[in-house]
Formats: sequence, structure tokens, C-alpha cells
Amino acid sequence: MKRIIARLWRIIRGPVQWRVLWLAHSKFMVGVTGVVRRDDGRVLLLRHRMWPPERQWGLPTGYAVKGEEFAQTVVREVREETGLEVKPGALVHLKSGYKLRVEVAYEAHLVGGEMKIDSFEILEGKWFSPDNLPKGLQESHRPLILGKDPNG
Repeated sequence: MKRIIARLWRIIRGPVQWRVLWLAHSKFMVGVTGVVRRDDGRVLLLRHRMWPPERQWGLPTGYAVKGEEFAQTVVREVREETGLEVKPGALVHLKSGYKLRVEVAYEAHLVGGEMKIDSFEILEGKWFSPDNLPKGLQESHRPLILGKDPNG
């Protein structure tokens, strides 16, 4: 039986094979976070309207769109949420294991722009020193800001 399946698999190569794989496997959204820093070391934190009231402060985040490089998701999300321009840096976090989501985080550096908050998603944005972070910060973002492994 295994030989027959293997033979059929080789015969249906190309688009049909990809369609079978797509139907048979889980689909994931990719959540992308940016750890945006200025030259003075301060980090950009946003108070997110849609997050729980006791945990509204966090890093700029969003979901990658089809065909988008994840580092460019950081650039787009920061621009959409704050009007600021950033240059993506190193990948600092990658985690799967969620039912339908993969998390990715990149360092990013402020290169320009003026803070203009998108009031639909964001209540406010401020620059914080890593040693003086606000109350109500998402705990999963603290290690990213401090340059530590978020997984422990």
C-alpha cells in the first residue's frame, strides 16, 4: 500500500500535490512584534485599545499579510499605528505551538517620522527606558525589551 501511495504522490506533482498538502495541514496566522528602539536606548510602547484594560501597554504588533516578509510587517505596522519609520533588525523571537498562530519578533530602529497615533487601534504611544517600564505591560513583551529569552 505504501508503494502505491508513494507512486501516486509522484504522479500528481505540482499544483495538485500542493493543494492536497494545503488541505491536509493546519493554517496559521503570523503575529509580528517590533522591539523599536531609539538611539538613546528607549523603547516604543503603545497602549492598545483592543487589549484587556489591565494589560494595554505593549510593543507594536500586527499580523503579516499574504506574501509579506515578516521584517516588513514590523515596518508597516509601526507606520500604520504611529506614523514613525523604522528599519528592521535581527529576528529576536520565533515561537509556534499555538493552535492557529505563530509569533515572530524583530528588533527595529527608529529612522524618522513624527508620532501620529492611529486612534482606532492605539490610545497612546510613548518612549520608555527599559529600566522604567509602565504598569500594565504585556508580560510576554518584557523579556523582548530586556533582550532575554521570552520562553524562560
